[in-house]
Amino acid sequence: MNIQHIKKWSPLLILGALIAGAYMSGLHHSLNLAALQEQKLVFQSYTGNHPVLSAGGFVGAYTLAVALSLPIATLLTLLGGFLFGKWLGTLLVVTGATIGASIIFMIAKTSLGSTLREKAGTVYKKIEGNMKDNAAHYMLFMRLAPIFPFFLVNIVPALFNISLRVFVLTTFFGIIPGSFVLVNVGQELGDIENIKDIMSKDILFAFALLGLFALIPTIYKQIKGRRREANPSG
Repeated sequence: MNIQHIKKWSPLLILGALIAGAYMSGLHHSLNLAALQEQKLVFQSYTGNHPVLSAGGFVGAYTLAVALSLPIATLLTLLGGFLFGKWLGTLLVVTGATIGASIIFMIAKTSLGSTLREKAGTVYKKIEGNMKDNAAHYMLFMRLAPIFPFFLVNIVPALFNISLRVFVLTTFFGIIPGSFVLVNVGQELGDIENIKDIMSKDILFAFALLGLFALIPTIYKQIKGRRREANPSG
């Protein structure tokens, strides 16, 4: 294996090793709703005494959780609302999540994405062209609609060479609605009994509609393009 291959694959291998290590250590099991509720006053006291350090540490922890794909993002979001309030809490959550997602995106883009593009056929190139032409709308749809796992949306765009700028902007703004809802609920951290009960069907349906609205311009463009192909003289 030459140096170029090592440079291309080493970030992915390192990330994979860190993810495996985090899961093997049981780190994601140590942070649960009961533990947060038991230690909430300790967290609150520390945040009150060290607001800037706490905010920076929270963003760092959130970034790490997302980059390692640990299933604790919802818990951290609730904690962010409890410690920092709905406005600052949302900003910190969205910032940490966007940084963590961008790390995965860039690693996937330089390894998996570049390899796929080197071996791509005509079908891939057609899909890639469509994805790049409508990247912002597709990304907003995937971020808003509550049907796609967060980590998957970090990887799929990298396979189709979507730009980092589009990825960052659509991730940042696309996750604001869902983050705001959870952060707002997190202000009453002690009253939450079950995380699964937080997001009602009505809220999930509303997010799905927002996602569909983000796709309207793309759907219209594709319908218009097909009509032109069917009737080039029209």
